[in-house]
Amino acid sequence: MIHEVDEGLRLLLVDAGLEDSGVELVFDAPTKDWSARRNAPTVSVFLYGIREDATRRRSGTAEEYDAEGVVTGRRTPPRWFELTYLVTAWTNRPQDEHRLLSEVLRCLIRTRALPARMLTGSLAGLGLTVEMEAASAGTGDRPSTVDVWSALGGELKAAIDVRVWAPLSGEVEPAGPPVTEGLLVRTSPAVDGGATEPGRRLRYEDGATDPAGEGFAAERERQLPPGRRRRGGGVR
Repeated sequence: MIHEVDEGLRLLLVDAGLEDSGVELVFDAPTKDWSARRNAPTVSVFLYGIREDATRRRSGTAEEYDAEGVVTGRRTPPRWFELTYLVTAWTNRPQDEHRLLSEVLRCLIRTRALPARMLTGSLAGLGLTVEMEAASAGTGDRPSTVDVWSALGGELKAAIDVRVWAPLSGEVEPAGPPVTEGLLVRTSPAVDGGATEPGRRLRYEDGATDPAGEGFAAERERQLPPGRRRRGGGVR
């Protein structure tokens, strides 16, 4: 799921025309060594935080069907995760970096959810909305930008925080094959532990075979206990 969110963000920025203007789009960590090797205008979309959004956790299962409508398995609900990215622009001059970062910001803040046409793999298969938010107010339970830059060993610079809420598809438990035969119940006299008569099969009336006549599916008169009346009849 994570790499599919990466691809969705890449397609979003490509659609905004970044690559057409000669800008390289990468998902590398913007460390000091990396920035020293950079030789072209670059936008780095660095993933630095992954945590579950427990408020969206659900229970239960959903059935999955094959082309013929037969249940093939049961899937647990997807679990939602918040992915946090640090988006930075890199050029030879601060003015150019700010101009490039402004273009990226314009693209990100007008997007509330990744467009369905940009979702791939399991994200496309689930058909759920992948929400996103850019440059939102910080919260106390997330690392600050200063902490992130300190961990990367680089110098602090302008950056855009982007958060994406994406579902991780649940696990599928295969279902057993559909029942096509009735329950076989053998009730017959035995001599020295061996049956002297074939058993009879309790079966569905539309198709299962029977080892001994109609078995339990056959039409037969039901004997009532003494003193009981049939509906519309006398005492038996």
